[in-house]
Amino acid sequence: MKLELVVIPVSQVERAKVFYRSAGFREELDYASGDDFRVVRFSLPDSGASIAFGKGITSAPPGSIQGLHIAVSDIEEARAELLERGVDVGGVFHDVGGVFYRLPPWYDVPGRDPAGRNYASFARFSDPDGNGWVLEQSEDR
Repeated sequence: MKLELVVIPVSQVERAKVFYRSAGFREELDYASGDDFRVVRFSLPDSGASIAFGKGITSAPPGSIQGLHIAVSDIEEARAELLERGVDVGGVFHDVGGVFYRLPPWYDVPGRDPAGRNYASFARFSDPDGNGWVLEQSEDR
């Protein structure tokens, strides 16, 4: 088994398309059937999973998805690339507890994980609706 698709609730499909395209995702599908159904599918290069958003595909409120992780081999390079693309990405941090990360941000310690461990350094960003993404350092990527 493998994770194939995550549905992202958005309020404006065209605005979401612009954002995800600018963030480096590639469009795979844009299909509509009447006025009440539209599905748009995007993926990241080298990722086996995709995201979908649109109209008539979820009852979740826009912006309600949090903590979607994107593994990157160099978190500072990935953050810089997103900033160049116009995405507002927070600073690199690690969790005060040393494993994963917690909300709210008062557990954030600025900078990479001092031990350089995989899955222990992070940076956050959100789409225009507030759906939350987390870059995570993994040298395995």
